Amino acid sequence: MKIAVAQLNPIIGDVGGNIRRMEETLVQLEPNPVSLVVFPELFLTGYPPRDLVTFPWFIDRVEAGVRDVLELSRRFPQFGILFGAPRRNRRRMGKGLANAALLVRNGELLHEQHKRLLPTYDVFDERRYFDPADPDGYRTVEFNGERLGISICEDAWNDPEFERTLNYEENPIEQLAGQGATLMLNITASPYTMHKEVDRFTRNGFHARKWGTPFLAVCQVGANDELIFDGRSHLCRSDGSLACRLPAYEEKVELVDTSAGCAGEIAHELPELESLRRALVLGVRDYLRKCGFERAVVGLSGGIDSALTAVIAVDALGPDRVRGVTMPSHISSSGSVADSLALAENLGIRCDQVPIADIYDAFIDTLARPFAGREPDVTEENLQARIRGTILMAYSNKFGALLLTTGNKSELAVGYCTLYGDMDGGLAVLSDVLKTNVYRLARWYNRERELIPDAILEKVPSAELAPGQRDQDTLPEYAVLDAILAAYLEQGVGLEEIAARGHERETVDWVVRTVEKNEYKRWQAPPGLKISRKAFGAGRRMPIAARRS
Repeated sequence: MKIAVAQLNPIIGDVGGNIRRMEETLVQLEPNPVSLVVFPELFLTGYPPRDLVTFPWFIDRVEAGVRDVLELSRRFPQFGILFGAPRRNRRRMGKGLANAALLVRNGELLHEQHKRLLPTYDVFDERRYFDPADPDGYRTVEFNGERLGISICEDAWNDPEFERTLNYEENPIEQLAGQGATLMLNITASPYTMHKEVDRFTRNGFHARKWGTPFLAVCQVGANDELIFDGRSHLCRSDGSLACRLPAYEEKVELVDTSAGCAGEIAHELPELESLRRALVLGVRDYLRKCGFERAVVGLSGGIDSALTAVIAVDALGPDRVRGVTMPSHISSSGSVADSLALAENLGIRCDQVPIADIYDAFIDTLARPFAGREPDVTEENLQARIRGTILMAYSNKFGALLLTTGNKSELAVGYCTLYGDMDGGLAVLSDVLKTNVYRLARWYNRERELIPDAILEKVPSAELAPGQRDQDTLPEYAVLDAILAAYLEQGVGLEEIAARGHERETVDWVVRTVEKNEYKRWQAPPGLKISRKAFGAGRRMPIAARRS
């Protein structure tokens, strides 16, 4: 069967706009001999719609949108249309909503399949909003000479024979195969994390091979809040091999013949760091676009984190839409300004110099009487960061530019950052990127030409809030810190096992204790782009007022 895969980037809540995208796609496809056009999971609302679906008025709009799609299908009777939308169900108990896949043609609803496996881990909270399909609610449907087995995202992520099964009680793909499905169709909104694409291809190839049935996954692309969707829709042949793969991180409508593969070339796999680069660029671009911003501002300290953030911003928006600000104080090194200006020149962006020494002195004079008799400490150090944060937010207000926060995951984890200072901003670009990966990605950007000056890459990391200050005066070496953080935060490993991996137990205890006591800071941090299996933010819900005994 010839299918059009519509790997598109919907906007959350914009039901009318998403339907217009659907219409544009059908107009584009009209000359082609296509039987079925497939859109991603919850396409009408965008994924994840979160609490929008708890409002009856919003579901009324979705239902009107479904009627609009039925009417649209009358205009294009040659196509079947498969798409995702929330649907009211008739259950007396429960949420009253289902995450549904709808198959329509020529004004008629041919089939409605509800999602059975509703994830409630990490960033997913679908049982908060939806009821699962009934255990016997999975049915195949005859369409164009095929028996379609239609599933939704998580429903394909469970099989007892697969190495990393999620251990749900049901296996919807097995149910569909048992009903004689000749083609598996999975509509999905699966967020990007590093290396996750390998899991997707392996798992769906496993299903195809196990049941001897082609398996087509149609994926959302784009970024919504902290989540990045990398696309990479794909078709696996009945022997599990890859017949078609769409490009990552871009919209694409591709014609697929389930007996042959893509009409175009199979998109190549991306190197790890190129994939990470493109994910962060897409995350920044979509966040600004969907929130109504056209410009960004970045505080440039002369350090690696602000440099990489600026490079990503320029990559996403172009140099004419990014402004840098460098704010030297009494103790700033000469390199902090010079390196920032060199970076700005390499990127082709404007960089303003706003010295803060006089402002800092005014703060010190103002606080001299209430602070009398107390030695200077971190309080005075943080004043500098908070002055800079205030100036950057003033730039954001005055020029209508989103302030990009520059801190990395290693710093955010152990609280090596200042509330209402360098944590200010509307989007934390690197908040899920460990410091060691910051350096790796910076060098990846520099592989063809020097964007980030070598002086920035080679200098000793420092917050420059005190004379001679170095990060490693306070923190373990970043290679050690990041290995412990990755084990504890991303892999869920306990203290004993982390120590058994070769780390000093005292260091492990310090890192974990420091992570926990800085939870209050992260609750007040801006949203950050998720690129790991466990990021700070919506997917990690730790208490603040807690104690480990």
